[in-house]
Amino acid sequence: MSRRSGAPQGPKDTAPPAKDEVQDKQARLLSTEAGHFSLIRALHMADYITEMNGFCGVMSIMSSLRYCIQADTTNHVNLYLALGFIPLGLAFDFMDGKVARWRKKASLMGQELDSLADLISFGVAPAAAAFSLGLRTPLDHVFLTLFVLCGLTRLARFNVTVAMLPKDATGKSHYFEGTPIPTSLFEASLMAYWVSKGWTMGNIPFGTWGSGWAEVHPVVFVFVLHGFLMISKSLHIPKP
Repeated sequence: MSRRSGAPQGPKDTAPPAKDEVQDKQARLLSTEAGHFSLIRALHMADYITEMNGFCGVMSIMSSLRYCIQADTTNHVNLYLALGFIPLGLAFDFMDGKVARWRKKASLMGQELDSLADLISFGVAPAAAAFSLGLRTPLDHVFLTLFVLCGLTRLARFNVTVAMLPKDATGKSHYFEGTPIPTSLFEASLMAYWVSKGWTMGNIPFGTWGSGWAEVHPVVFVFVLHGFLMISKSLHIPKP
């Protein structure tokens, strides 16, 4: 939502701008109310939708883990579930912003929840799915971790700089700095295609390079490239 105040009038011209009433109310509720369910009362509708994004991310990770421990690796149901929860999380990610603008109840709490949920659903979950379907060498682990850390850094930068980005009348930013982390849906779609072709475990496209500790699946560099694009400062992606 827009944080611009109205035109100054009379002797109030030199007064500092008032705090956003919605955020101020939520901050008071979070800091002063006691009781087991006071936090739940402080959340807005958009915050609950964001929680569903996080739910999808965790369910994706759990499905990846279930595939890792199952005896029959030719049964790809859990892999499909792991990859399917990622676009479902994206649907909730789109929805929470629209609901927040519609109800005019954007909040700092919601901003933090959104970033944390995005890290789970579009950072950790795709990396876990990649590990599950066969990117399991030590160097694969390092590069997948790099991808997640780039996503973490990008989200932290967004939280710090979002107030300074140019916005429209509704308060929505004109562009993203670096590729937004939900674009990891590309990797999820690519992995779903591999699974449909049976290209998992020892059949991953392009095989491996090197041997021993230096063994790596070259396809992991798709994640590395995406990570670098996320933390780019000069790359501006118009916001739809």
